[in-house]
Amino acid sequence: MPRPRPPFPAVKGLWEKPTIINNVETLACIPFILREGAEEFAKVGTENSKGTKVFALGGKVNNVGLVEVPMGTTLRELIYDIGGGIPGGKKFKAIQTGGPSGGCLTEEFLDEPIDFDNLVAKGSMMGSGGAIVMDEDNCMVDVAKFYMEFICDESCGKCSPCRIGTKRMLEILTRITEGKGTMKDLEQLEELAKTVKTNSLCALGQTAANPVTSTLKHFRDEYIAHIRDKKCPSHVCKNLMEYVIDKDKCVGCGLCSRGCPVGAIHKTDYTPEGHKLPSYTIDTSKCIKCGACISTCRMRAISKQ
Repeated sequence: MPRPRPPFPAVKGLWEKPTIINNVETLACIPFILREGAEEFAKVGTENSKGTKVFALGGKVNNVGLVEVPMGTTLRELIYDIGGGIPGGKKFKAIQTGGPSGGCLTEEFLDEPIDFDNLVAKGSMMGSGGAIVMDEDNCMVDVAKFYMEFICDESCGKCSPCRIGTKRMLEILTRITEGKGTMKDLEQLEELAKTVKTNSLCALGQTAANPVTSTLKHFRDEYIAHIRDKKCPSHVCKNLMEYVIDKDKCVGCGLCSRGCPVGAIHKTDYTPEGHKLPSYTIDTSKCIKCGACISTCRMRAISKQ
């Protein structure tokens, strides 16, 4: 005899079995709610986001680690009161919330309360609870490229908008960081971002473009500098920078030359006033931009430009 059908729609999940997946953080809230009651739990947080949230606070911040804060805590409190501010007195540039596919929020959002709805409204998300702080030394084009590399690796490949679209976006970002980008690339990035977000099947693809769209919105001038000026304002993108020795600061000690792994540093015919030894210069055609010379120079005569 045929098997009778259940009186309700069959639930199909992993391996055709009824499946429910909850974040561990969600499960951790259940004992408190059962023990103390929902009203007690709801006393903490905002109107639409109750309870607390655990963030993995990292990046350019003094106190890194896992921190639990009430919903509604501001980004400023998270970064400066809990995180202890930016190391070395550097200037805050952005914070990315929500993990690799979260958006980057700038200084204007520091006093915004953290909750699910507000972060999405500002172009980011709560996501996995990541909170990566960036300072003035971060290149935001390079940041977008870094996260797009991760997203490309994580894409399951089932839907073409995510599988193909993210790879095309990564190719464009790579060209820009190598000094080969054009202004048309910015238009294509924005068009691809909309396509991937609208047509991807799962949340990974639907949020994949957030790092790109948020950095394009808030740091478009950095993209333009990479394209038009062939310069990385933060001196991060190797193809767009060079190491230079200030001949007047150089005392001719030769430590940089001896430490250079490719022999790109040589003596010059110029001897700075007040010094006995000639200064050194860097052959940019040989330099691999490893930074060994900067770390060995005691006179701080070498800089990135």
